[in-house]
Amino acid sequence: MSFSSVLVYYRRTVIITANALVLVAAYVLAFALRFDFAVPPAQMAVLWQTLPLLLAVRLIVFTAYGLYRGIWKHVGVRDLANLGKAVTLSTFIFAAFLSAIGLLGAVPRTVLALDWMAAILLAGGVRFAARFVHERHRAEAGPARRRALVIGAGEAAERLLRQLQHANGSDLQAIALVDDDPAKLHMTIHDVRVRGTIDQIPELAASLSPDVLVIAIPSATPEQMRRIVDRCLRSRREFKRMPSLRELLEGRATAAELRAVEIEQLLAREPVVFDLGIVREEVEGTVVLITGGAGSVGSELARQILQAKPARLVLFEQAETPLYYIDLELREKASDVEIVAVVGDITNDDHLRRVFATFQPDHVFHAAAYKHVPMMEENPVEAVRNNVLGTLSVAHCAARFGARRFVLISTDKAVHPTSVMGATKRVAERVVLGLPALRNSPTDFRTVRFGNVLGSDGSVVQLFRRQLAAGGPITVTDPEVKRYFMTLPEAAQLVLQAAVLPEAAKRITMLDMGEPVRILELAENLIRLCGMEPYRDINIVFTGLRPGEKLSEALVTSSEVVVPTAIEKIKLVSTDDAGGSSLQEGVAQLAAAVDAGNRRLVIDTLRAMVPESGLRPAASEPLAIHPRSSRRREVVVPMPTQREARLGA
Repeated sequence: MSFSSVLVYYRRTVIITANALVLVAAYVLAFALRFDFAVPPAQMAVLWQTLPLLLAVRLIVFTAYGLYRGIWKHVGVRDLANLGKAVTLSTFIFAAFLSAIGLLGAVPRTVLALDWMAAILLAGGVRFAARFVHERHRAEAGPARRRALVIGAGEAAERLLRQLQHANGSDLQAIALVDDDPAKLHMTIHDVRVRGTIDQIPELAASLSPDVLVIAIPSATPEQMRRIVDRCLRSRREFKRMPSLRELLEGRATAAELRAVEIEQLLAREPVVFDLGIVREEVEGTVVLITGGAGSVGSELARQILQAKPARLVLFEQAETPLYYIDLELREKASDVEIVAVVGDITNDDHLRRVFATFQPDHVFHAAAYKHVPMMEENPVEAVRNNVLGTLSVAHCAARFGARRFVLISTDKAVHPTSVMGATKRVAERVVLGLPALRNSPTDFRTVRFGNVLGSDGSVVQLFRRQLAAGGPITVTDPEVKRYFMTLPEAAQLVLQAAVLPEAAKRITMLDMGEPVRILELAENLIRLCGMEPYRDINIVFTGLRPGEKLSEALVTSSEVVVPTAIEKIKLVSTDDAGGSSLQEGVAQLAAAVDAGNRRLVIDTLRAMVPESGLRPAASEPLAIHPRSSRRREVVVPMPTQREARLGA
């Protein structure tokens, strides 16, 4: 067994012995200092007579304070504070024992004070010396580490530097800090100096030659992050970020576990955080049903609703595998909420009725929809079947089985739509808010409208990442195309807030989306975040707008009126769209066209129902698509026929 192995095996004994030797040295030094290193024989006798008592008291108190359990190579300020407390308490106890045995007068009071100081200095010094030797040995013996310029000089940066110094697996060595606080300029944290400001990052990178830049400001706003990333990009160095505050607080990451900067962090606006307390009041103990419950918005909605403690959460979804995984995730998070995963198609009226009859939901969130514009241009019959008739079936079941609220999740593409998908969502909005059978029902029907959701399945960001992974090029439809973006949590919170906002009944709710983002800039920044240069390392190809697409989206039509609410960033849209018999007749015509599989009739009917749309007439003959075969019906409650249900009879 090697010497180091022996030290590890007998570690506690070694630490106690080292402490005892240090304490003996401190007491002897106190006497020596008191008598100018010429201690009289009488005082030497007192020293040796009282030393065992002092040593016993100190070791017992040190044990009580846990000073033998610490690892000296990780000693910190808290350990030093505990050492000071232990030495102080043991000094008072020692003095009390001396008084009790009549020796207090024999030990000069100056010796007690000097011993207190020497014990703290020597015991603390030994501990910090052990830490210094360990870090020095690690720096010399370990592999060459990458030099890091740390951006930020706050608490997060201090935590990062501390972990970089102690973590055996870290390959980084901080060489400098930058911070915009002028009071921190030229100050040091753990021996690392603040060399300049964020704006000076390119110049400092050129002079210091770091291998990587580390953003140590986990609380940075999106605007601050954009500025920091811009300076990092100018430096032409690799850059990483610390984990988010949530990851650090929840213990899912340490400060030294660096992450790549995601494009979502640059696109996001100042996050809109809603007070969901009222949501919990409404949802707690109730039954909630989410259609499209395994989709991007539907699954995030489920995660947030879970926090409101419903009695039962029903996820209705056609895609089996995503439903399986979100079901597993939710069950792990909340054992006190009943999670029900139902595989089903919202256009299957029989199955839909059975689900509503069985679970009797109080709140229905309708997130199921076909959303890809080019694909729906090629499949208008299925777009109408799912987005319009499926929405009507879910809404009719909600009214029929007494749901308190129904929330339709819509899109900005429903405003002046130029695509089949947008037109179907506009008709769906009008159906749930204007169809007489639904408008006059006791169910509170609402609609939420928002733009593109960052990180959602099939989003442009995901497409760009796949193209980057394949080595490019990245395809952009047009250099001037713009879109509104919001984060997935924002989208889910907006839906929940719209569900409980009193004035949102029978109206469209939308979020103030800020300024739209140029997709070309998004692509260029994503390339730069991957450490490459657009048009040099990765090319960008312009493919032209696809069928149904437009350069920019709007959130309201010219005939709609935006009304502010008590909640900042949430607006209501009032519309005077006609409902009544004309809407009912239009839905009937769509149903007949879908049943016949008539592509041309579907598009012509959509154009008639959404006159403000830019839909072009169907250019081809109706596709030879036959109506779906009749489905076996298992009626569990008296219900109108499928056609009657569609017409709201």
